[in-house]
Amino acid sequence: MPKVIACGSRNNALKKFCTALSQANSEEIPLLLVDSEDPVRPNHTPWQHLSSRDDWRRPVGVQDEQAHLMVQCMESWFLADVSELESFFKRGSRTTSLAERNDIEQISKEDVLNQLKAASRGSTKGAYRKGRHSFDILGQIEPEKVIQHSRFAKRLVETLKGHLIPT
Repeated sequence: MPKVIACGSRNNALKKFCTALSQANSEEIPLLLVDSEDPVRPNHTPWQHLSSRDDWRRPVGVQDEQAHLMVQCMESWFLADVSELESFFKRGSRTTSLAERNDIEQISKEDVLNQLKAASRGSTKGAYRKGRHSFDILGQIEPEKVIQHSRFAKRLVETLKGHLIPT
């Protein structure tokens, strides 16, 4: 079964990925998963994006499918399931002003956070705050909706299904 290891910063994630590569046995396939932080050019692979944005080089012997990008910030995933945001924030929220977006990977951090704060400001739970609300919402959104609205999420799931999860 796949094991997820939270690594903290982007640079720590890369360091731990490289360590995992050097320690992996023949049945293990380490994957790197980080936020894109910035828009990804339409034809860029994750390694191309990481090279141009962070000056990261793909380690020798590592395949394209071993690097995965999320979104510019995790909260973009929430905009793939606006109905769950409405359910979470309940009365007083203006989440109906949020439209489910098909381009969640292109929404800037600033825009998504501002939209969430504005839509939730009058709710019974108060304005959106990352540490206070983020993981509760993340646990409630529908993964299938995220996959439908995110080519990167779809790519990650396909990689996991094809290479890591026994059939």
